[in-house]
Amino acid sequence: MLNDTIAAISTAIGEGGIGIVRLSGDESLEIASKIFKSAKGKDVKNMKSYTMLYGYVIDPDTDEIVDEVILSYMKAPYTYTREDIVEINCHGGVLAVRKVLSLVLKNGARLAEPGEFTKRAFLNGRIDLSQAEAVIDLIRAKTDDSLNLAVNQLKGKLSEKIKHLMDKLLGSLAHIEATVDFPEDEVDELVVNKLLDDLNYVYNEIDYLIKNAESGKIFRDGLKTTIVGKPNVGKSSLLNAFLQEKRAIVTDIPGTTRDVIEEYINIDGIPVILVDTAGIRETEDIVENIGVEKSKEYIQNADLIIFMMDGSRPLEKEDEDIMDLIEGKNVIAVVNKIDLPIKIDMDYINKRFKNVVKASVKDEHGVEEIKKAIADLVFKGKVSSKNDILVTNVRHKDALIKANESILKGIQTIKSNLPLDLASIELKEAYLKLGEITGNTVAEDIIDRIFCDFCIGK
Repeated sequence: MLNDTIAAISTAIGEGGIGIVRLSGDESLEIASKIFKSAKGKDVKNMKSYTMLYGYVIDPDTDEIVDEVILSYMKAPYTYTREDIVEINCHGGVLAVRKVLSLVLKNGARLAEPGEFTKRAFLNGRIDLSQAEAVIDLIRAKTDDSLNLAVNQLKGKLSEKIKHLMDKLLGSLAHIEATVDFPEDEVDELVVNKLLDDLNYVYNEIDYLIKNAESGKIFRDGLKTTIVGKPNVGKSSLLNAFLQEKRAIVTDIPGTTRDVIEEYINIDGIPVILVDTAGIRETEDIVENIGVEKSKEYIQNADLIIFMMDGSRPLEKEDEDIMDLIEGKNVIAVVNKIDLPIKIDMDYINKRFKNVVKASVKDEHGVEEIKKAIADLVFKGKVSSKNDILVTNVRHKDALIKANESILKGIQTIKSNLPLDLASIELKEAYLKLGEITGNTVAEDIIDRIFCDFCIGK
C-alpha cells in the first residue's frame, strides 16, 4: 500500500534532547496541517521543500498545546523514500513524542511497519535491496571498519559489482541464444572459447567474494570469541586487560567466575564479542556446575576460542579435557603466568596448536600479541575492510554460492559438447540468483522477511 501515508517515531525511545516523528506519503503535509500551528501564523500547506517552521503541535479536538516543535518538509522525489516527508522535531521525552505520534495517526496516517520507510525507498527505486540491507548494518555497526563496509554497500559498490557480473552473464546468454536461433551454422571454436573465458571470469569473481564473505560476516556481526580454561588460569584477568577496566572479579580462589560475562571490544577494526566463562572442571557446587555447562555451550557456538593455561604448572587432566572439547575449532592457545618458572610442556603445546602466545596477563605482557593473533585469523593475510567490496550478509553469500554452482554446471555442459541451450538453463538460474542480491529477481516474501528485521521508524 504505497498510496497511504505512514508515520512512526524515528528516534530511540527514552529521554533525550529531541524526538522525531516522521511521516511519508502524499498526505504528509495535509496531516501535519491539522495538528500544527505556526508561531508566526504561516500556512503549513504553503511550505517550500527543505524548509522548517517553528510552532506548536495542538490537539484539534481540545486546542490543547501538546508540545513546542519544529516542523520540516521535504517534497518528493528528492527524499529518502521518494515520497513527501514531514518530520516533527519534538522534545525528547517519552510522553511528548508518543502524544504527537498519536495525533498524527488519529488524523489520517497509518503506523509504519518495521523498516517500511526503507522498504518504500527500495520499492520506489531509490536504492536496491542490498543497499537497503546496508542501512541496518550501518545502524548496528560497532567499529569504524564495520561502519565503512556498511557505507560502501549503501553507496552501491556491491550492487555495481553484482550488476556487472549479471551483464556478463547476459552477454553469454545472448551468444548462446544466437547459436540456438541458427542451428544450421556450426558453432565456431573461437565463440566457444570466448564463452568459456567469460563464464570463468564471472565464476572466479564470485568465488573471490564467497571466500572473503566469512571475514565480511565477522565485521557485520562480530567475532564470537570465548575465553576458556580451567579455574584460576587468568581468564578474567585477560578480559579485564582487553577492556582496560575491572569488569570481572579476580581472586586466587578457584571458581570465582560462575556465569558468563559478555562484552564488545574493538581489535584492529574487528568487532569482537568477548565472553569470559566459568573455569571448566568437575565440581559438586550446583551453581558453579551450571556455569561450567554454560561454558561448554559457548564453546560450541564460538567463532574463536582463546584457550588459557597456567604456564607455571604442568598440564593436568582438566587441561586435556578442555583440549578435547575445543578440537576442530579456531583456537589461540595462551600460556599465561610466564613471569613464574615455566613447568608446562611447551613442546607439546606447540605441536598441539598452530597459534600459541606466551603471556603474563597481570602485567599485560602478551595482550597485544593475542590481539594480533585474533586479527591475523580474521584477515588471513588476504583481506581487510579497506577492500571496496566485502560481502557481509549471509543471504548474499548463499545466493553467490548457488549462482556459482549453476555457472559451473554451465561450464561443464559446454566443455562436454552438449547442446548449448542446456547451458543456458543453468546460466539463467545463476542470473536469477545474482538478481536476488540486488532485488531484481527476488520474491516478495523474502523482501518482507528482510525488512521485518528493521526497527520501526527506519
